[in-house]
Amino acid sequence: MSYDLDFWKYKKDTYLNNQEVYEKCSEEKFVEGLEDLPIDSILKDVQTEFTDWKMEESNIDYENPKGNGAFQIFNTKKFVRFDCYGMEGEDMNRIIDVMDKYDCPLYDPQVTQRFDGK
Repeated sequence: MSYDLDFWKYKKDTYLNNQEVYEKCSEEKFVEGLEDLPIDSILKDVQTEFTDWKMEESNIDYENPKGNGAFQIFNTKKFVRFDCYGMEGEDMNRIIDVMDKYDCPLYDPQVTQRFDGK
């Protein structure tokens, strides 16, 4: 089973339709009102958090060598999506925690909800 976790950061005093932002970002379209993200830092933090997972050279494909779970990272300058396959909820929460450091709350397109308290 696959599940995707999506993240972006709004500019100050900006809040848009989250589903539309998700769709446009997934199609690599520009969305006015989003901050640039420190992608290199995010990828390093993910690598550090999942140091015990097998990582492909691309730095975007990870596989759990001890059992279930794998994920791929797709990103633009303003958006990061983790495509998760057979992962445990606990491991997906680790991704959410990494992104929380960058003030990027989770948008869950499976339930069309952004977990930012707004």
